[in-house]
Amino acid sequence: MLVAPFRIGVDVGGTFTDLVLVDGRGTVQAYKSPSVPSNPTDGVLAAVELAARSIGLAVPEFLSKTELFVHGSTVATNTLLEKKGAKVGLLTTEGFRDSLEIRRSIRENVWDHRKPFPEVLVPRYLRLPIAERMEHDGTVRQPLDLASVAAAAKVFAEEGAAAVAICFLHSYANPAHEIAAREELQRLLPNVWVTISSEIAPIIGEYERTSTTVVNAYVAPRVVPYLESLAERLKALGLPRKLLMIQSNGGAISIDEIGHSPASLVLSGPAAGVGSLKFFGQDTGSEQLISIEVGGTSCDVTLMQRGAVSMTDQIVVDGYHLNIPAVDIHTVGAGGGTIASVDGAGLLNAGPEGAGSMPGPASYGRGGERPTVTDAQLVLGRLKPGPYAGGAITLDLEKARQAIQQHVAGPLGLGIEDAAAGIIQLVEQNILHAVEQASLEKGYNPRAFTLVAAGGAGPLHGPSTARLLGSPSLYVPRLAGVFCAFGMCNSDLRHDYVRSWLHGLDDEATSSPELLEHAFGQLQESAVDVLTREGFTGDKAVVQRGYDLRYFGQQWTIPVECASTEPASVRAAFEQVYQRLFGYVQDNGAIEIVNLRLAAIGKLDALEIAKVPPAVSEPVPHSHRSVWIDREKGFVETPVYDGTILTPRQHLTGPAVIEEATTTIFVGPGDKLRITDAGNYHVEIAHAASAPHSTGPALVMSAA
Repeated sequence: MLVAPFRIGVDVGGTFTDLVLVDGRGTVQAYKSPSVPSNPTDGVLAAVELAARSIGLAVPEFLSKTELFVHGSTVATNTLLEKKGAKVGLLTTEGFRDSLEIRRSIRENVWDHRKPFPEVLVPRYLRLPIAERMEHDGTVRQPLDLASVAAAAKVFAEEGAAAVAICFLHSYANPAHEIAAREELQRLLPNVWVTISSEIAPIIGEYERTSTTVVNAYVAPRVVPYLESLAERLKALGLPRKLLMIQSNGGAISIDEIGHSPASLVLSGPAAGVGSLKFFGQDTGSEQLISIEVGGTSCDVTLMQRGAVSMTDQIVVDGYHLNIPAVDIHTVGAGGGTIASVDGAGLLNAGPEGAGSMPGPASYGRGGERPTVTDAQLVLGRLKPGPYAGGAITLDLEKARQAIQQHVAGPLGLGIEDAAAGIIQLVEQNILHAVEQASLEKGYNPRAFTLVAAGGAGPLHGPSTARLLGSPSLYVPRLAGVFCAFGMCNSDLRHDYVRSWLHGLDDEATSSPELLEHAFGQLQESAVDVLTREGFTGDKAVVQRGYDLRYFGQQWTIPVECASTEPASVRAAFEQVYQRLFGYVQDNGAIEIVNLRLAAIGKLDALEIAKVPPAVSEPVPHSHRSVWIDREKGFVETPVYDGTILTPRQHLTGPAVIEEATTTIFVGPGDKLRITDAGNYHVEIAHAASAPHSTGPALVMSAA
């Protein structure tokens, strides 16, 4: 019997909606139900009903006992990817209406000149110039012409624009014109959503600021009504607390606060892995973790160094640039639903297309005919035919074999098993590349990190990926299949603030410690007000300071966390990061401060999970089945264990298959697995110890 109060985390993915329930004694329950892309609210409520029913409570009673309800959703992301956002108008400073389309002449793939640029979200006839001009220091060069704003409003009304983005030159230094233009538009067009850049992204960089503001306006009319509707329905069903949303920065935010910046939700869901990494870091005894979260459609890789995840302030989603604080997640199309195909050159490909939840992999029996990674795992015996994902789906082996034969094995002249193994090998190479991007390309040695296999499909690929990487060990959470939903139950609230500065670090007249302290103090005052309003004070309210820095003459900045305002301390912090990234620093190089950043964090009570009693006997498999090992060994009769009854301090040696409620773990030949004191899995990878440089410092490059 579960005991109130409850914590609930709900992660809506492309294939499944995951719900994790933690009760007052630390007992954890996990649930999966099919997502409903056409109406995500129904998918969330279906998961809530499933959880309530499983513990013998009606939904109103269940929700009334809930102290924390955190939600992560792909609605903002899918709105952008599927081009289902609002019709948007854009107001710009006169002479700059085409900056959005010029894009700084950025081409994502410089080697493919034939590939078209992403569709501009605002067509030129809706990008209207306004007579006004600010100088870079915030002084008014040309007053705002409200008549031109009124004329633009008339055009927007005639064209049926549902949202308007306003981005004037240098508004980060003085937002007065943007605010006045918004007030005029709201007076003339009361039913139109209006977004201004000085609130969404008050930073130097006209294109990035404009793009971020336009994306925010594009997704808002769809995302905000969804969130408001969900919050209202949950409240009507008995939820006594505010619904919290996971942002791209990995922190939660109240539904009341997210309304003006829904673009910050584009990585909602994947970013919740931060909460899980912080929790499982305690069990691994390491603050150096790299997670590979393999779900139904993609693989998300996140690096945690010294207990803090890597962050970025610039992300690109489907070619659209957003300047928002976000967890630095490297994503590749390598999920269970990734479709395998043979191209015109006779080469095997995996992705980028995915089967989604409908129709899903061929083995789901829902009309899908193209082979996926899940189908390949089923053919290789690593997944078993029959009920899957808690009975929500039934896997059909024959349909998987037919799909692989028709679309891969036949065209390549291979046996079905060889073709399935080729699909898995290709996907695991893609996962390996994503891990290298998140680590090696940032100056970190991935072999000095513990690899964490998460997601419903991650534990099937984790041991092989660790072996390819030369990593000595792998960690698999028992709740791997609901990794992000669990992380939501362990996420703190977070608000980010930024202020453009653009002064030399050593310029006493503009960047003295006193001036910097005053500027940070203004940001901190706003941050503390918000945290206090949300009930966080004392040691529950944490503020972190940082800078965006660069050497003079450079275009791109580097985010550096540093609490000090003393030039020597800021320089030392910058040079340490620069050395790691590029392998050198400029002797006495002049450093420029571009932005000041501040993160306000409301610390929730630490999540505590009930301990599992240690083992009193050796693990016993509940069955055996033939599992494909490799081309040399072929199929090998392999023990299969019920993960739900394995207990701490038990050990086993691969090959083995462990079936958990939300995932399946494939332990390779010679790999040694043990159950940790917290009930999770630690795998010692065979042969990894002999790999060159398999251990060593976390940094690939270090200061001389």
